[in-house]
Parts: sequence; structure tokens; C-alpha cells
Amino acid sequence: MAPSRKPDARSDLRILVSGASGFIGTELVRQLEADGHTVLRLVRSKPKLPTDVHWSPSTHVIDSTVMETVDAVVNLSGASTGRIPWTASYKKEILQSRVDATATLAAAISAAKHPPSVYLNGSAVGYYGDRPGEVLTEQSTKGTGFFPDVVGAWEAAAIRVPKGTRVVTLRTGVVVGRGGAFTPLLPLTRFGLGSRFGSGTQYWPWISLHDEAAAIRHLLTSKLSGPVNLSGPTAASANEITSYLARELKRPYLFRIPAPIIKGLLGDAGNDLLLTSQHVTPDLLIADGFEWQHPTVEAAIDAMLATRG
Repeated sequence: MAPSRKPDARSDLRILVSGASGFIGTELVRQLEADGHTVLRLVRSKPKLPTDVHWSPSTHVIDSTVMETVDAVVNLSGASTGRIPWTASYKKEILQSRVDATATLAAAISAAKHPPSVYLNGSAVGYYGDRPGEVLTEQSTKGTGFFPDVVGAWEAAAIRVPKGTRVVTLRTGVVVGRGGAFTPLLPLTRFGLGSRFGSGTQYWPWISLHDEAAAIRHLLTSKLSGPVNLSGPTAASANEITSYLARELKRPYLFRIPAPIIKGLLGDAGNDLLLTSQHVTPDLLIADGFEWQHPTVEAAIDAMLATRG
């Protein structure tokens, strides 16, 4: 197999992105294009632009020749975990959508005569499961339960590429921005319904939307491979995050929703999204010299509130 191209030697990369129109993908594309890179977007519908590339991850359909033309691939596809409830069928979709998209791209990379040298694949800190009292680094073991098993299968699908392609799995936490986990949190807090979830002492690994995209950009030309924690450099509890949001919006913070009620109403989704404690540290990004624009969750929330929406 011919050698892969070297993205670290160029500032005008051609980058194939799935999930480009999503919450994280939109900001990533904005930053990449601001850097002067060319972004090709994977789309499920009929391509409308020269930079659109059709694919159907559920049926593993993609024109593998596109891999001959790009320097890097970033995969951010997967069914939203914010859609409630997690029924048995939707749990299957959460898993299958991630594995199908990842496997489709990995197979196309493997089939290329001149494969891209970097494959950055979405992942999540959900890999670690509920780990109160532990500090979780990239070396920590997989947890137990539904979401750790999803992330384990997701990451396993990503590494099935030629050795010449550097693979990074992006273990992302709660992204602080106008989307994702904050889609329900912002309006609820504005209506004076900001709440403490369970004890509120559980750690929520967070990262600002800007820094999430900036870290992905950093990893395009880094030498890191394998799992990398994408989280802020300072820890914050769920209560610190939700109470600060209420304070900055000048709204009351009066309610506490007990853990049994959350679990009873939301099942695994409530447990995995709201009650799980994960004190995640981004050791590899720190050692690799990445600099956060928003090093505290307060700075990340301030930046979110300063944007339109």
C-alpha cells in the first residue's frame, strides 16, 4: 500500500467531515475554513455542492475513491443521546448509528491506495462509566453498562484501518454551547426551573464548544493516537455548572430532583447523562501543548451566553 499523505507538512488540507452540519461539526467546519483548509462534507441526501460527498452509513455505501483525495477524515456521526426516552429500539440506534458510520469510513480508508494519514473518530467519556472517587485518564479502564459498551464498540470499529493511518478517538464530555446538553438546560434555567440533579456532587466532564473544535484541529497535526480525552483542564460538579448558569442568567436555583425520580422517569438516559460521576482529566492534550481558550467552566458558560441564541 502506498504511503499516506502528511497533514503536518501542509496548512491547506483537504478534510472529509461527517456530521458537518451538527452542533460540533458546524463550529469545527467554521474553524477549519478560517484556517484555510478545504472541507468536504459527507451528506446522506443528493449532493448540492462540489464539496458534498454522498454516503449511506446505514447501508455502508460510500465512494471509497474520495479517500484518495483527502488528507484527513473526521467522523462526528451518531444518533443523538439527548433524544429521550432511550427505548430498546433507540438504544439499538444509538449503538448502530455510531458503529455503522465508523465502520463505513474505516472500510473506505482501508480500500484506498493512497489513504488519508489521519482518521479522527468521535467517541465519548461515557467509555468510563460511573466512577465516583476516581480520576480518569486515557489509561483508565472501560466501565460497565450500556454507554461504556456503546463507546467500546464505537472505538473498536475505528481502529480497523491500515497502520499508515493515525487513528484518534475523541472522548468528548459535556460540550458547553448552544446545543447538545444545553439545549434543554438553557430554556429550563431561563424559566426559573434550574435544578440540582441528584446530589449535584457528581463530576460532569465539560469542554467549551470552541475548545472542542480547536482540540480536534490540534489533533489533525499532532502525533497523538488512540483515545484522547476532550475535556476542560479544570474539574466541575454538576451543581457548580447548573448553579452558575442560573446565577449568570439571574434566575432562581431552588429545585433538587432526587436521583430515584430521575432514574424512574428517564431510565438509563437519566443515569448516564445526569447522574454519572466522571472526574476526567485531559492528560494527553495537556502534555501535547494544547491551550484552552476557556480553561474553566465559568469561562465556557460566559462564552456561550455571549453568543446569539
